[in-house]
Order: sequence, then C-alpha cells, then structure tokens
Amino acid sequence: MDDHPTESRRSPLLANRDFRLLLGGSAVSALGDQFTLVALPWLVLRLTGSPAALGLVLAAMALPRAIFMLLGGAMVDRLSARRILLLARSVNALLVALLAALVLTGAVGMSTIYAIALGIGVATAFAYPAGSALLPQLVAPAQLASANALLMGMRQLSLFVGPALAGVVIGVHAGHGAAEARGLGLAFVIDAASFLASLASLWLIRTAIERAPKPAGKGVLADIAVGVRHVWGDLPLRAFMLYAAVVTVFVGGPIQVGLPVLANSRMDLGAASLGILMTANGGGMLVGGFLARTVARAVGGRLGMLVLGMDTLAGLALAALARVHDTVHGAVLLAGVGVLAGVAQIAIVSWIQQRVPPALMGRTMSLLMFTFMGIGPVSAALAGSLLKLVSLGALFAGAGLALSVIALGCMTSPALRGIGSARPEGAPA
Repeated sequence: MDDHPTESRRSPLLANRDFRLLLGGSAVSALGDQFTLVALPWLVLRLTGSPAALGLVLAAMALPRAIFMLLGGAMVDRLSARRILLLARSVNALLVALLAALVLTGAVGMSTIYAIALGIGVATAFAYPAGSALLPQLVAPAQLASANALLMGMRQLSLFVGPALAGVVIGVHAGHGAAEARGLGLAFVIDAASFLASLASLWLIRTAIERAPKPAGKGVLADIAVGVRHVWGDLPLRAFMLYAAVVTVFVGGPIQVGLPVLANSRMDLGAASLGILMTANGGGMLVGGFLARTVARAVGGRLGMLVLGMDTLAGLALAALARVHDTVHGAVLLAGVGVLAGVAQIAIVSWIQQRVPPALMGRTMSLLMFTFMGIGPVSAALAGSLLKLVSLGALFAGAGLALSVIALGCMTSPALRGIGSARPEGAPA
C-alpha cells in the first residue's frame, strides 16, 4: 500500500508501480490459463468420451478448493497475501508443467489427471483469496473501482483472445494419437510458461501491510469463525453470499460440463468451436467491464436490483442454448451473457472491497470465492450425471430457467434489494 494515501488518490492509477506489476503479471497468467481451460476438458473427453468423467475431474479440482478456501483466507489475513499468492502460483506452475510433460510423452492417464486436478484445487484455494485481498493493499479506496475494472478487463481480454488461440493450437493438431497430443501438450506448456511472468511480477511487489507486524490471533479456526460471524452479521453481504451459493448450485456445473459437450457433440469445428464460444463470452465480459462504472453510477444505490435483473436476462440466454446447433448462434448468446456478467462482477467486487475492513479482507473474499467456486463440485458432478439421464438441451434449459426464476424471486428480498452502500454504520475502518 502507498505510504501516502492522499498523494495516491491524486495520482493516476497506472502511476502506481506495484499496481502495474500486478496488472501485467495477472494479464499474462490469465491468458495462459485459457489454454488449460480449453485443453483439459478436451483431453478428458478424448481419453474417456464421458461427460461424467469430465464432471469428476472438475469436481476433483473444486472439492479441495472448497475444503481449503476458508483456511486460505485466514492464512492471508494472518501472514501475507503476496507471499501466499507466490507459493500457490508456484505450485500451480509445477503441476501444469508436469501435465504437459505427461501428455507430450504419452504417459498421461485418468488417475494422473485426477491427482493433478486435486493439487491444482488445493493451490487455488489459497491463490484466490490472496489475489483478491492483495489489490486493496496496493491502491487507495477511491481507486478500487477503476483498478478492478482494469484487472477484470485484462482478464476478460484474455477470455476473448485466449480460448480462440488455444482452439487453434489444439485444432491444427486435431485427430488422434501423437499429433493431437502435441497440440494438447503445447497448450499446457504455454500455461506453465505464463506462470513465470506472474511469479516475477509478484516477487517485485512490496506492500506496507506486509512489512507491518501482524496482531497475534487465537488460532486459524478462531480466525475463520470471526470472518464468518462478520459476514453473517452484515445483512446485505450475507444475503448476497447465500444468493450466489444457490445460483452456483443450479448454474455453475451445467455450464462447466455442458459447453465442452456442446462443442464436442453439436458443433462443426470441434475444439475450435469451444474456443470460439469461450472467446465470445470473454469478449462480452470485456465490454461489460467497460460499461460497469457507467451502469453502476446510473443505478445509484440499487446495485442489488441491477444484479438480479441482469441474472434474469442471463438465465433466459442460457436457456436458449438448448436450441443451438451452430457456433455462431452459440457465440452470440454467450457474448450477451458475458456483457451482463462483466457489469455485475465489477460492481459487486468493488462494493465488497470498499465495505469490508482490511483486517478481514482475506476471510471475506475467501467466503465469496467459496460461494462461486467451492460449491462447484456438487454442481459439476450432478451435471455430468444428469447428462446420462437427460438431453444436453434439457440441461441448458433447466439451468437457465432456474437462474431466471431464482433471480426474479429474490427481487422480493429487502436485503438483496438494499445492496449498494459502501460500509455499514459502526463498522471498523
């Protein structure tokens, strides 16, 4: 954090050296991540041909993330967000590099993939709260919305560019055997290499909070309990966390499992179709990120109604995927969903970062990440199993309509409608 907050508020955001390092390293790493996000589902489907196996791999990645997410948030508040992020991303880099080597040598099997997925899940349980807690240490509170917009914009740009590049890298080697293994292995190599840029930038960042002595706590479990009590006592924050958890159960898994199956079973371009669909969604989120501040100002303190309204529309778009059989129409729908999600994400994250005391930031962000990512194992496993019983179209229609119905129903909640204030009265600064 800048030792001169007043001066920090006056200076341009990109004049902040530490923020530039975070932005650059995160952008390269996020671009690399897209190669694994496309290559891993494709690898599993090629090895097994089973949507249920894909659901289990996603569950193997998400289950340890769920178990260790709150521990990760408590450790961030106790130790250092930067150092924990360094360690977690180093582990991720080693695991992805190992996967690349196994694919390229033809030694990869499903048991190895499950083990690597578990390891990645543990590492990301610490990386996500650390990354979210680090930003408020680097910029002034008044700059948080702009900083989040830039960071999320870079991530969405990676979603726009990365999947298409990954689809090309894998697609030019399409087929079976050694040729396809080279394409998949190269995708994992690119992701592993991208971690090096992130690690270098994190190594150069220094924060005042990291140098300051940490107050002695009563124990990690006690620290987690304090964080949970804080969120539970903040009614709008509690209401949003519960809403996000319910939405994740109904929607997260069907999207994670359904999109690769949609590209594999219905689309004409194979892996390239999956890349295009993900690129369209990322491009929409990039546009939504640019619109976020304007939309948030327009709705004033009615942030809750904004999120619920956008989720209602997003649900209808997802339900329409049930009728899609070509890449173009699927890309248009997912681009629309991306615009809505981009606006809502930046507004919500900035609201939480401004509302929560810095000493509780890691634990609060870990709870937020848990609602979006930790609950995913149940949803992904159920979605993979459901595809044995229902059609792909029924899965998308059910997930999308469930999201719309949930969002419309929650518009009657005063707590969700009241989301928008910066910090509850009497909250510690």
